[in-house]
Amino acid sequence: MMLVSRRSGAIRWKRLAGIFALLGTMAAGACAPPDQDGTTGTRPDGVSPLFQPLPESAEHPEDNPGTPEKIDLGHKLFFEPKLSRSGIISCNTCHVVGAGGVDAREVAIGEGARTGPRNSPTVYNAAFLAAQFWDGRAETLEEQAKGPIQAHVEMDLTPEEAIERLRVVGYEPLFAEAFPGEEDPLTFDNIAKAIAAFERTLITPGSAFDRYLEGDLDALTPKQKEGLEIFQNAGCISCHNGALLGGQGYAAFSHVEGSEDVGRAAVTGREEDRYVFRIAPLRNVALTAPYFHDGSAATLHEAVSIMGWVQLKRRFTPEEVDAVVAYLESLTGEFPMVTHPQLPRTLPPAPTVTE
Repeated sequence: MMLVSRRSGAIRWKRLAGIFALLGTMAAGACAPPDQDGTTGTRPDGVSPLFQPLPESAEHPEDNPGTPEKIDLGHKLFFEPKLSRSGIISCNTCHVVGAGGVDAREVAIGEGARTGPRNSPTVYNAAFLAAQFWDGRAETLEEQAKGPIQAHVEMDLTPEEAIERLRVVGYEPLFAEAFPGEEDPLTFDNIAKAIAAFERTLITPGSAFDRYLEGDLDALTPKQKEGLEIFQNAGCISCHNGALLGGQGYAAFSHVEGSEDVGRAAVTGREEDRYVFRIAPLRNVALTAPYFHDGSAATLHEAVSIMGWVQLKRRFTPEEVDAVVAYLESLTGEFPMVTHPQLPRTLPPAPTVTE
């Protein structure tokens, strides 16, 4: 339950009200009798229509279709350390696909052990976010993929250096397959497109909460159902809704007022966006500690307690925190198996021997 704002204008309340109006009637109506396995096929009583199951796949944009060749190339590039100045850091260094898509650090460590001010968000389900980065400065995955490669505190390469490094180790045939018909397919834009295409496959449907939304009354434990009720009644759902339970808007986070990181104001230049950050999505949140944009909450219990008071002015009891955390644990989905790919490595030519 991150980033529930109380600042006027931080959330598009008119749009939210429209959602309530359009979907409110779905909240009424009795559930059908459960089958022997406890499944009714109908949303349980008392569950807000603002919650949506996570889709099993993400759509690829028309200007970047997700072909098998492109996704395979993006898979390799995501693990490619040649895209960092030291040749050590890859996308997977900070967004570890085998560990919830994060690095479990307060803030990421990049080239030369340099650190930025922000926590690495999970790469899983990023395809459904309205904008990328904590301050929303990138609208698409393609745009986001270019940022870390060039950032001084992250991978620290110029586009030209990245292209030349991939050319030297033998990526040209793979780019030709992934971007057929292009005169020069190995470009920085195409590097980003391939990585984005791969990232759109990193979806985690099938959580216990998804099954509950679909009518499996036994998918949640009694404690998780209690936590869900608190989550709705306390107001957490006002920002954490939809398929991701967040990730679609921005909210003021007064917990960090006075810090050097001014959030979205650095992007927009507007004073009203000071300490405003993208609302955190809660899918798989039990696996992505530490929490908040600065990693300042070490545990989910701590994060829930802070958000209850700072954003809702409510002191959750230890029992309430336990229940909400139990509910949040039901948001852990089924992760795809992502192997470490074999990376292209062209051997340098043998030296010329002269007599």
